[in-house]
Amino acid sequence: MDLTGWHSFRLKAVTTTPFLSMFFRPTFALPLVALGLLSAGTVRAQQGPVLSDSLTLDGTVRSVLEANPAITTLEEEVNAATSRVTQSRGGFLPQVTGTATYTRIDPVVKIQLNPDAPGFQLAPNNNYDAHITVQYGLLDFGKRDATYNLAESRRLTATDQINVTRRDLAYSAAQAYYNILFVRESIRVQDAQIASLQQHQREMEKRVEGGVSTRFDVTTTQVRITQARNSRIELVNQLRNQQVQLARLLHKPEYVDVPVRGTLAYQPQAVDVPAALARGIEGRPEVKLARDAEQTANLNLKLIERSNMPLLGVGAQLGGKNGYLPNLDKFRPNSVGVVQFSMPIYDGNKNKNQRVEAAANIRGAQSRIQDTQEQIRADVRQAANNLEASAARYDNSLVQIEQATDALTRAQARYRYGVGNNLDVLDAETQLLQARLARIQAIYNYTLGQYQLKRATGEQIW
Repeated sequence: MDLTGWHSFRLKAVTTTPFLSMFFRPTFALPLVALGLLSAGTVRAQQGPVLSDSLTLDGTVRSVLEANPAITTLEEEVNAATSRVTQSRGGFLPQVTGTATYTRIDPVVKIQLNPDAPGFQLAPNNNYDAHITVQYGLLDFGKRDATYNLAESRRLTATDQINVTRRDLAYSAAQAYYNILFVRESIRVQDAQIASLQQHQREMEKRVEGGVSTRFDVTTTQVRITQARNSRIELVNQLRNQQVQLARLLHKPEYVDVPVRGTLAYQPQAVDVPAALARGIEGRPEVKLARDAEQTANLNLKLIERSNMPLLGVGAQLGGKNGYLPNLDKFRPNSVGVVQFSMPIYDGNKNKNQRVEAAANIRGAQSRIQDTQEQIRADVRQAANNLEASAARYDNSLVQIEQATDALTRAQARYRYGVGNNLDVLDAETQLLQARLARIQAIYNYTLGQYQLKRATGEQIW
């Protein structure tokens, strides 16, 4: 099963024939984005949810989403973006400032008009000033609105990024869950073959005691049992590694055996490719993020266009100060009113170059939307192809099991009546094992193919 853009997970079984190694390659893996996010911190991991005695698929997905600190990181980014939106609203409100100052001046200018008359000061030595200033922009030609809209667009992008991360983590959890079920089923099949070979060995030993067979037949059977046990050891190791991976996703490193329950079941479904394509184009969070990027680029251009517009504002100052003639030390109320109009004239072509950059960003965002939609179409078609191929392999595996079972029965009968040899029985045992593993492999691939299709169409599983 080929999942584009995903790492591969492989299980290997040691057998005496190359056929089993050809099909025994389950491939499914964590998204690259999720792998990067899973390395982010362990603070929330110490406060993760308490797991129940056993986890279903739904419980596994929910536990992973609740335990992963990457979600908390992105939620805090949304909180920061929301705060920036609130900050941008401050431009719609008056700005009020209170100020109080004391100034000591030495020396001060003194004027004496008559030598016999006392002189008088033009300013006091001790100067006091306390006032409240109110400023408000009456007209900025949409600059405040553009700032607010840009901040809101970035907040929406941060929110949509959470959905992408949750989606990736959810499908990573589903992958780990089914990997464990797959290896468990493979171990059961391997155990069944070992038990069958051991039963065959006991029959061989009885035949040797009766003088109908040689020790060579017993030794050959023992070699096959050892090979089957080696395959089981490899499968057990793979199971342990998958348990470690799921414990990592759950942020429960103390778990040696994650309590997962469930079975692999073949549940075929009809696939409407045109409808799936339509759902993918509309429902995939990557499309939403790409459109968010285009919207943000457009709003940024609007803000740049308005940053060079005139500004009309008013201001008022109310308070009191000393220093008024004739009594310089008397503290008196005073007021100031201001109407100000400012207009940029020349900024060294800075605004013009910023517009060129913003327009390029818009075109780049539009190209990303188109590329994302094309990737979605490819993902949906690949998922549909994988489901069709897995369904065909499952049907073929049933025929293969039936044929291998019949071949084993006939080989055992031929050997029992002395017209066949032990190698025929052992080869038939191996063929039956391969057929049973092929069935499990087909179910595994089909199940993961269903989730691949859900992921391609943007369907949530949590």
